[in-house]
Amino acid sequence: MKALIRNTIWMLTLVFMASSCGSTKVLGGAKIDPRLTVRNVIRNHMSARSDFKTLSGRMGIDYSDGEAEQSVTVSFRMKRNEIIWLSAPLGVVKVYITPTRVSFYNKLENEFFDGDFDYLSGLLGSEIDFEKLQNLLLGQAVVDLREAKYDLDYSEEAYELKPRVAAGLYKLFFQIEPSYFRLASQQLSQPEARRLMEIRYSSYQQVSGQVVPDRVHIAAIEADQRIDIGITYKQVEINRDLRFPYRIPKGLNPIAAK
Repeated sequence: MKALIRNTIWMLTLVFMASSCGSTKVLGGAKIDPRLTVRNVIRNHMSARSDFKTLSGRMGIDYSDGEAEQSVTVSFRMKRNEIIWLSAPLGVVKVYITPTRVSFYNKLENEFFDGDFDYLSGLLGSEIDFEKLQNLLLGQAVVDLREAKYDLDYSEEAYELKPRVAAGLYKLFFQIEPSYFRLASQQLSQPEARRLMEIRYSSYQQVSGQVVPDRVHIAAIEADQRIDIGITYKQVEINRDLRFPYRIPKGLNPIAAK
């Protein structure tokens, strides 16, 4: 089971990768404007999307599950709306995700998975698709905020949006920072299942004209088990011509979809 959880975390880690090369500046410092309405905040957030073709680079990942801790630096590549690719050192673990395919292999565990998003959705207990992963990656809300009604509140550092009507068995909560109207955090909870996932975007940076996440912290809680992931970004570039080499090695054992 722990191997399965680790493999899942490798894939979920992809959703929080974003940065680009050039002159880097950490953003922040804007003040909350209490005159803004819910419509103003949502409109500003939706118009703050990044525009690029590819992202690539390296990231440092710190993982802890309460029993074990691990730090690793991995390579990542992304083609917007098409491919997300991740490779651990020496290719011992690789992940390849497209809008219709979820695939990874782990030589250390001698196993692989090659299927669709039903696998991830089943593990998380929530419907996941490529667009949601990409939105998470870029500091955008996992849902289209224009399609529901929200109550607006304020903290000292963010605008807070709470849906007026709960989304089925799930509760959503969004905080939007005032400098560039990107997410400060987003939270998905299932109280009855005792599940909670919070993604906190600690800071943003502006690189080559793009505003992208700088540091991210992920907390995933189910019952009495908690997983924490911290991510930092290194040597990242934007709009390079990229290849996405991926082939499942022979001799690995398949993981059956749940």
